[in-house]
Amino acid sequence: MTTILKISEAATIAIHSMVYLAKDAGRQITVKEISKRLEISENHLSKVLQRLVKVKLVASSKGPNGGFRLAKELSQINLLQVYEAIDGSFKNNNCLFRKTTCVCEECIMGDLIKSTNQKIKEYFEDKKLSDFVKGENLLS
Repeated sequence: MTTILKISEAATIAIHSMVYLAKDAGRQITVKEISKRLEISENHLSKVLQRLVKVKLVASSKGPNGGFRLAKELSQINLLQVYEAIDGSFKNNNCLFRKTTCVCEECIMGDLIKSTNQKIKEYFEDKKLSDFVKGENLLS
């Protein structure tokens, strides 16, 4: 099934992994556990998590009790930070072709692309990891 909204697989993995880590923020969680729960490749997940470690959203430790955990408080991490850690700066393109010039005198999509992208960016900015965690597991 196709979808209109396109977010890279790596960014999708990052967002879901961060929410998974947030739901059990008190412990180290292994790649194996996350990949099994999300039904994704351990190799791909490892690469995504290492990028999140590099930008200091996630911390990692090695050894028998090692794994990954959030590096910041839940309320300090929003979805836009996670998305941009993987896919780079969010750009609000106005055209499906992503070109600066268009053959159309007036965009056939009107303001739809720009306004939709803006809504998505605002949603990602507003949603913090703490918004996805219920109960007493909150760090923030």
